Amino acid sequence: MKKQLKINNIFERLSRNPFLKQTFATLLLRIFGVLLLFGFTVFLTKSYSPKLVGQYDFARSFLLAVGSICLLGFDQSILYFKGKLASQNALAELKNIYTKMVKMLFAISVITLIIILIIDNKIINDYFRDTEVYLIFLKGAATLFFYGLYTLNTEVIRALDKLYIAELFRNILKYIPLILGSIVLIYWHKEAYLVDIFFFGFVFLAVISSVFVLSYFRKTTILKITYSVSKKEIFSKSYPIAISSMAMFLLMCFDIMFLKKYRNDETVAYYSIGVKLMTIISVVILSINITISAKISECFSSQNKAELTKILRNSSRLIFGITVPVIIAMCLFSEHILLFFGHQYVVAKEAFLILIIGQGVCSAFGASPVYLNMTGRQHAFQLILIIAVIINFTLNRFLIPIYGMNGAAIAFVSSSFFWNFTVAVIIYQKDKIKVFLN
Repeated sequence: MKKQLKINNIFERLSRNPFLKQTFATLLLRIFGVLLLFGFTVFLTKSYSPKLVGQYDFARSFLLAVGSICLLGFDQSILYFKGKLASQNALAELKNIYTKMVKMLFAISVITLIIILIIDNKIINDYFRDTEVYLIFLKGAATLFFYGLYTLNTEVIRALDKLYIAELFRNILKYIPLILGSIVLIYWHKEAYLVDIFFFGFVFLAVISSVFVLSYFRKTTILKITYSVSKKEIFSKSYPIAISSMAMFLLMCFDIMFLKKYRNDETVAYYSIGVKLMTIISVVILSINITISAKISECFSSQNKAELTKILRNSSRLIFGITVPVIIAMCLFSEHILLFFGHQYVVAKEAFLILIIGQGVCSAFGASPVYLNMTGRQHAFQLILIIAVIINFTLNRFLIPIYGMNGAAIAFVSSSFFWNFTVAVIIYQKDKIKVFLN
C-alpha cells in the first residue's frame, strides 16, 4: 500500500510540474526512436554486408558534417530567436525569420554542390583509395538543401510549441523512408542502392515537414510585428552556432573518415555500431537540453537568474540520474548487445566501452552543450569547439593508424570531455552558475 501511494505521489508531482512532464514525454519519444534505430540497425547488419553498411555510415557522416555548414546554425538559432522574441512579445516575426533562413540555406547548398562538381573526382577517390567516394559526395551534395530544410523545419515546429510533433519528426519519421526503402531493396535484390535510398529519404522528409510548418504558420494568430530581424542579424547570431554545430559534427565524423582511409568499410561498420549505441545515452542529454534551451534564452534575457539556476540544477540531476543506470547495464552486457548485430561486430567491444563510459562522464556537465548558444555567447562556444576539433583531428590522425577503432574512441571521448569541462568552467566564472552535477 505504501509503495502504491509513493508511486501515485510521483505521478501527481509529475503532472503538476510542466518541465518534468514535458521532459519525460520527450524522452519517451526519443527512447522509442532509439529502439526503432536499434531494431533497424540489427536488420541492416544482418541483411546487408558490412561493406554496404560501412558505405551507408560514411555517407551519413558526410551529410551530417557538410549539412551543418549549409544550415549555418539556423536549426539552433531559431530557438534562440524564439526565446528572445517571446521576451519582447514579438513572436509574429518568427515566420519572416524562417523565410529568410530558407532562402539563405538554398543559396549555400547550391554553392556547395557547385564546389563538389568543380573538384576533380580523382583527387577524392585517390585520397580514400575508393572509386565510389566521389559519387557518394556528389549525391550527398545534391541532398544538402533537403536535409537542411528538414532539420530546420523540425526545430521551427519545436519553436511553435508543437514539441511532440517535432520529436516525431526527429526521432521516428526520420527513419521511416530509409527503413521502408531498405526492405524494398532486399525484396528486389538491389542492396547496392542503400546509400541512394538514404539520401532520397531526406527529400521526402523535407516536403512533408514543410507542409506541417506552413500549416502551423497559417493557423497561428498574426499580431502586429513590433520587432524586425534582418538577414544580417540572423547571420551574425547563427554563423557562430553554425561553426559550433559543424565542430560538433566533425567530432563525430573525423573518426569515420580516418577509419575509412586507414582501414576499410567493414571497420567503419563495426565502429559505427558502437557510436549508434552511444546515442542511447546521448539521447537523454539531448532531449532534456532541447526541452530547456528556449527557456534558458528567455530567463537569461529577462535576467531571471533564480529560475535559470533552478532549471539548470534540475536538468543536470535528471540527466545524470537517468544515464548512470543505462551505462552500468550496457557495460555489463556489452558483448551480448553487440552479438545482436552479428558475431563479427563483437570486435568493437573495447571501443564501445570507451565510448559509453566517456559519454557517461560528459553527462555530468548537464546543459553545457546549449547554455552558451542560448545566452548570446556563441563566439566563446565556437572557439572552445574549434580547439576540441583540432584535438580530435590530431588524436584521430595519430591513434587510428596504430589502434584502429580504440584510437577513434579515445579521440572522441578526450575531445568531448575537454569541451564539456571547459564550457562548464567558463559558465561558472562568468555567471556563477553550476551547470555540472552538484
